[in-house]
Amino acid sequence: MAKVSIDEIMAAIKALPEEEYARLRRWFADMDWEDWDREIEEDSEAGRLDFLIRQDG
Repeated sequence: MAKVSIDEIMAAIKALPEEEYARLRRWFADMDWEDWDREIEEDSEAGRLDFLIRQDG
């Protein structure tokens, strides 16, 4: 696989038709949400979110 520079990727993104650019943005957003979900799950399993369910009372 040939190595592609960030500048080449950025130029290719700028050259995309609007529909393809929107598709790429959705793909990035989906990846971000998947990463977020994975982090939340890992934090929950490790007990780092337990403070959210504790009640002082």
